[in-house]
Amino acid sequence: MYAFQPARRQVKADKKIHFTSDRLYHDVSISHDGDILIGNVHITHDGMILDCDSAVVYENSNSFLAYGKVHMTQGDSVSLKGDSLYYDGTQEFAQIFDNVEMRHGTMTLYTDVLNYDRKDDRGYYDNGGRLVDGTTQLTSIIGDYFSKTKTALFRHSVLLINDKKDSLVTDTLHYDTRSKIAHATGPSNILSGRSRIYTEDGYYNTSEGKAILYQRPALFNQARKMVGDSIHFDKEKSLTTAYGNIVFTDTVNKNIMMGDYGWYDELNGTALCTENALGIDYSQGPDSLFIHADTLRLTTFNHKTDSVYRILDGYFHVRAFRNDMQMVCDSLSFISKDSCLHLYKDPIVWNEKRQLLGEVINVYMNDSTIDSIYIDQQALMIEQLPDTTIFNQVSGNLMRAFFKDGELSQFWVDGNGCVVDYPMEKDSTFLYSNYIEAAKLRAYITEKKLQRLVAFPSPQGTTYPLGLAPAEHTRLNGFAWFEDIRPVDKNDIFIWRGKSESNRLKALPRRRAPMQTLQRLKDKAITNIEEDAPTTSPEDVQPVVEDSEVSASVEQ
Repeated sequence: MYAFQPARRQVKADKKIHFTSDRLYHDVSISHDGDILIGNVHITHDGMILDCDSAVVYENSNSFLAYGKVHMTQGDSVSLKGDSLYYDGTQEFAQIFDNVEMRHGTMTLYTDVLNYDRKDDRGYYDNGGRLVDGTTQLTSIIGDYFSKTKTALFRHSVLLINDKKDSLVTDTLHYDTRSKIAHATGPSNILSGRSRIYTEDGYYNTSEGKAILYQRPALFNQARKMVGDSIHFDKEKSLTTAYGNIVFTDTVNKNIMMGDYGWYDELNGTALCTENALGIDYSQGPDSLFIHADTLRLTTFNHKTDSVYRILDGYFHVRAFRNDMQMVCDSLSFISKDSCLHLYKDPIVWNEKRQLLGEVINVYMNDSTIDSIYIDQQALMIEQLPDTTIFNQVSGNLMRAFFKDGELSQFWVDGNGCVVDYPMEKDSTFLYSNYIEAAKLRAYITEKKLQRLVAFPSPQGTTYPLGLAPAEHTRLNGFAWFEDIRPVDKNDIFIWRGKSESNRLKALPRRRAPMQTLQRLKDKAITNIEEDAPTTSPEDVQPVVEDSEVSASVEQ
């Protein structure tokens, strides 16, 4: 057996080794200048107590070798056990061999060879060891434990496992047995359920299952990945919170969310980003849709089923860009189930030289192109004719525009339809304009030219020489050209530009059905009669209907 020989220190005269045993003898052939102790060996040295089956004490070097059921205690807290031990009293240094067990508080350390420096209250190994602290286990090739601070340092092939079925794999780990916090430095991975977290500087609370990670950590959860300057992970809540330059990627649904603050709820499949929030959807082919809003939220429905789908909500100050379509609105929802965008509160959609307005706009997409656009209430489509300041216009209560191969092919209008049309001559000039009114309109377009317009029932129309139409027949109600608001590229969506107060739509009140109106008035009349004349039977009372209410009901 080769004992570790540390550098010599100056020995204090009063720090001699003291011992007792059942037998003591001296054999030069066996121990040279050492005294051999047999049976119930008890050794003390400056607060250290050791018991064993046998020992060899070297008084000249103030050291000894101990064998068999070695048990060494340091004060009333540190306990070391092993099959054999070498102790240098001058250096106050011990080396324990085989089946080594070191206990301190709730911590137990196991290894084959342990060095213990009493001066520094430090136990360490370099040939593999295992530390058990309650329900937490740590293994490594090299390990140090400091009993004064109750902290440990592990290096090379470090593995931490706790009762939450989490594990941490790293090359360097600091562990505090009091706070139960592990600090990993260098490339590290935390494995928790279906999630893996990569970090190069992270703190993990083994008792609470919480982690705080720095230096661009990354969370991987099946096909999803979240990266940020720092990440907070809470296993109990299945919640990951990220700060600074966040990138959340979903490769299955093909979307990305970015921002400076966000979180991901693994249990519900919900994510949120804010502060410079950006959403990118690349599920519709090579032409990605870029969406910016004050806040973006991604919600999963039918989570963990084959019919799973997601909704991306953006609010407020929404601006979006795609090569074939640009949008501005107050709030937005994108549903992956039917590839539909819903735009709310003063929405504007641009397509080529075309601008669409209304109270609510729904955009349906098919693969990489627009399939149709549905506008609910105060619908207005404006198209600027090439190289002119002339605008074709269509308005109505409800409008649906259909596209083929990305080009407008037809549009339908229901309710209060109006058209302002400037037919182009063969020489690309304009000689007159048409103004048409009808309850319903159907228009069919080929090669970007109006081929057929159907207006019914009882349409009214007028043709004017160019420049002679009255103002109300050249600019439909609500006309405004918002080219200065339109996003010009994917970077321009971060600069908010909205409508002026004078151009904002005032939502029209939805009229009640006549029977609903009459029933409300009847209930009101009955209540008034009961309060004013309780002796009158309700059956004797006829509802009173104001003229304005009747008018509204008849119009509807």
